[in-house]
This record gives sequence, structure tokens and C-alpha cells, in this order.
Amino acid sequence: MNRGRLAFFTILLTYLLIVFGGYVASSESGMGCGPEWPLCNGAVIPILQGDTLIEFAHRVIGAILGIMAVLLFVKIIRSQTNTTIRSVAWGMIFLLTVQILLGAVVVILDLPAIVVTGHLLVAMIFLASLIWLWRSTSMKESKEKIHTVSINIEKRKQIINHLNIVLILLLLTLVFGAYIKHESYGLACGWLTCGDSLLPNTLQEILQTVHRVLAVISTIYLLLISFWAFSKRWGVAMQNRLFIALLVVLLQLLIGVLTVISYLDIPWAVLHLAIGTALFGFVYEARAFAGIHMPLTRKPRIAVNENNKSQM
Repeated sequence: MNRGRLAFFTILLTYLLIVFGGYVASSESGMGCGPEWPLCNGAVIPILQGDTLIEFAHRVIGAILGIMAVLLFVKIIRSQTNTTIRSVAWGMIFLLTVQILLGAVVVILDLPAIVVTGHLLVAMIFLASLIWLWRSTSMKESKEKIHTVSINIEKRKQIINHLNIVLILLLLTLVFGAYIKHESYGLACGWLTCGDSLLPNTLQEILQTVHRVLAVISTIYLLLISFWAFSKRWGVAMQNRLFIALLVVLLQLLIGVLTVISYLDIPWAVLHLAIGTALFGFVYEARAFAGIHMPLTRKPRIAVNENNKSQM
């Protein structure tokens, strides 16, 4: 399997692990193996039933992901001379190590909300590093360049900066959402109001409101840059990416409302995380595409003939 395919399948498995981790949390199966790591209820392979089966399956997926990530790292280091790609590959392995250690701490300390939230944050950054490696190692000769307009350096910087802002907003939204979930603040407010008031009064309500405000700001910002992509002619490839991201973020808002209305029913809660993670992945892929594949216009060279030289 070449680097591109291995990177792509590692991305898919990372996404599956994040979403399945959401199911583990929603089904309250996080301690299915007890406060032990790497063993599960004192065994390498425990009795697979109930919460133990769910938590153990999560660990198995994580182990397979770790093996695939190491294989990808080895392939890149052996065959890639580009220092930036090698540096990102080393960063990916560092994030994988941190993620494994955080996973152990989460279990040993009995699921503290702040550590679980950090666990998700590292997972999202790890996912981003994989997307960048996939884009940079397997798509250099992508035919999408044909559908991309040439832009100057300043315009590309603007596009990247806008996408960076959206990514930060999305990460903050996910982080607040994870913390609220693991602190059981998810129903602090209704889908529109907090108790009998539109404004939050307690810490739980404030955190829930911040999460929602961030989600709304992210949606508005994506709407704006999608409009700019068409009005300022960022190219079909970028326009398509932002249009898809806009549809996904609107769907995410709807699922968020349904999650609250359903009183955090497990399928809706897991779907909320799945769409939010996919949205982050789509936006980061667009950012990686902008940084790696959008061709730049070349400044015309000023020809200086012999007559001009003699007049100087």
C-alpha cells in the first residue's frame, strides 16, 4: 500500500475512533475495563459483554490505528526528503504518543472531564496532521489543479487566514461541547432558552451558551467565506469545498437542536459528534488544499533592452 492510501485509511480509522469514543462516553461505558490500562479487567482479552465489550472494542480500534500511524511514519521517513513533510510526520507520532498517554490517564483517574476534553482536542489535531500528510504526499499531481484559478500570494494568505479562524472556532466549539457533555451540563439550557430566561444565570448555563454562540459564529463565518469564494473567484475546487462545509455546518446546527430536544438520546449525541468531526476534517482539508495545491500567479518579468540600459 502506498503512502497516500495508507494515510487516507488512517484518516478514516481516526475518524471512526473519535466517533466510537463518543459512543463510549454517551453509553457510559468508559470504565468497562475498570481503572486498568493497558489490561482490561485484569486480562489481555476480557469477557466480552456489556460495557466491557464496548470499551475493549474502542481500545482495539485505537491499537490498530497506532500500528497504521507508525507504518505511515516509517514509509514517510524512509522515502521522503522534504523536511516539512518529515517534520509533520514526527509531529504526528508525538501526538499519537500524547494521545495514548492521555487515554491511560483518563482510565486511571476515572474519566475526569478536563482530561477527556484534552483527549478529544489532541485527537482532532492528530486528525489534522494526517489530513495534511495525505494531501502533501499523495495528491501532488492532483487533477484538481486544472479547476483551480491562479492567485497571488496575498490572496492565498487571506484564504488560509480565514480558514484558520474557522478551524479555531470549530475546535473551541468541540472542546466546549466535550467538556459540557462530560460534566453532564448538556441539558442546562433548552434548545432556545435557559430555564425561564433567554440569558444564562449559572455556570452550567453559561458554558452551554458559549458553546452555542461559538457554533453560530462558526456558521456565519463559513457563510461569509463561502460567499467570498464565489464573489472573489477563489476557484471551483475551493468553492466546492466551502459549499460542502457550509451544508455540513447547517446540518450540525439542526442535529444539535434535535440532540437537546431528545434529551441527549445516544444516537443523536453520537451523530452530533460525528458531523462536527467531519466538518472539522472538511475545513482542514480545504485549508491544506489552499496551502499546498492552489497555484500562484507569476509576476511578469520586466525586460530591459540595450536602449533602456544606455539611457540609465
